[in-house]
Amino acid sequence: MAKANMSLTRNAMPTQDAQVRAHNFQEVALGYTEEMAIDEAMRCLNCKNMPCVNGCPVKIHIPEFISKIKEGDFEGAYQIISKSSSLPAVCGRVCPQEVQCESKCVRGIKGESVGIGRLERFVADWHNTYCTEAPVRPESNGHRVAIVGSGPSGLTCAGDLAKKGYEVTVYEALHTAGGVLVYGIPEFRLPKKIVAKEVETLEKLGVKVETNVVIGKTLTIDELFEMGYEAVFVGSGAGLPNFMGIPGESYKGVYSANEFLTRSNLMKAYLDNPDTPIMKGGNVAIVGGGNVAMDAARTALRLGAEHVYIVYRRSMDELPARKEEVEHAEEEGIEFRLLCNPTEIIGYNNPEDPRDPKNGFVTGIKCVKMELGEPDAKGRRRPVAIPDSEFEIPVDTVVISIGTSPNPLIKSTTEGLEVNDHGGIIVNEDGLSSRTAVYAGGDVVTGAATVISAMGAGKTAAKAIDEYLSNK
Repeated sequence: MAKANMSLTRNAMPTQDAQVRAHNFQEVALGYTEEMAIDEAMRCLNCKNMPCVNGCPVKIHIPEFISKIKEGDFEGAYQIISKSSSLPAVCGRVCPQEVQCESKCVRGIKGESVGIGRLERFVADWHNTYCTEAPVRPESNGHRVAIVGSGPSGLTCAGDLAKKGYEVTVYEALHTAGGVLVYGIPEFRLPKKIVAKEVETLEKLGVKVETNVVIGKTLTIDELFEMGYEAVFVGSGAGLPNFMGIPGESYKGVYSANEFLTRSNLMKAYLDNPDTPIMKGGNVAIVGGGNVAMDAARTALRLGAEHVYIVYRRSMDELPARKEEVEHAEEEGIEFRLLCNPTEIIGYNNPEDPRDPKNGFVTGIKCVKMELGEPDAKGRRRPVAIPDSEFEIPVDTVVISIGTSPNPLIKSTTEGLEVNDHGGIIVNEDGLSSRTAVYAGGDVVTGAATVISAMGAGKTAAKAIDEYLSNK
């Protein structure tokens, strides 16, 4: 075995050159080589109290899988990860490890933490490349469970139950399984083939996936029980976009981030002759500062925009997006207009000729300059408008990325299902809703959050469903 690596810095992640990747949809991060993975693994101290595990929402046995990498047993490492996670190749790419497992790493006290997420990605990719053996499908225990939504919470719940012998069917409203992993996260951050491979693995475990089924329209939750399912898990996400309520949001060229990313990611609007249209070129303003805003901005750049602006009402210190995503956006040429808040979207109108084809299109966004005042309820300094500071940014497209809410469809078609003021399904600590045998987790409960937190909720619900049906 190689010697311990006491370097204070982690192995850098190889990436495409910024000026090259800004014009293609290929994955930005290229992944570790075997030599780099082993060298990074040797930085792990294999702490006895394993603080990193406590920072992981799905409790992956991190020191154990890293020890396998040290030995060069990459498949052994994958098997350890897969005991806790149904989506390791996904988590290795999009999980915010820097505020979870890596934030607890002892090596981070006097230097950089171990690159746990990068090692997880390496192990998953190695397995997907070299392992052709299908997972062993457990013998059926005779119980049937329906999963609503094929996003991270639904797939995790399905995977955990399938491993215990449950007959699981996942119902997905769109034509492709994966939920936000395929419609919301761009190809350059999470290739669709990675998601498809993870879904395929679950199908080999016996999970059935039914697409183009909208629960609440095609079928109701009550009808699922009538079909013989003994429990239902709702993981339908938070796909209802929020808008600012400012003048001009109805102009052509104004999108929610959900629509903009869905058109590009899932409906392939980036192709030369796409079946679904999207605004390409010109100047684009993205309103918001989260990970979704970064995804939308970097997508717009790849679609041919000349200038892409992130318009955010706080400073860079308060920007909620992952540091890595912000750095990648800056490297690619995204322009940050900070301490600015939109007050109106301006459009072209020619009342003398209503047939003018330019009518109703965006021409700019009016903003007011902000300064940070006293902290709000969440501890962040509240932005306050500066009087007489309005200015205009000339743009052709505006993408609103200020959050999403759960779709009210399931609530409106399911009697007795309690929701909170934001439309999120109310559940107990086990994910059980106000309806017997109806569980929920992920964004449909919490509102928009991380992939890994949704996976944790799916895992918790699967355990509770197992206990419920085992004692039924």
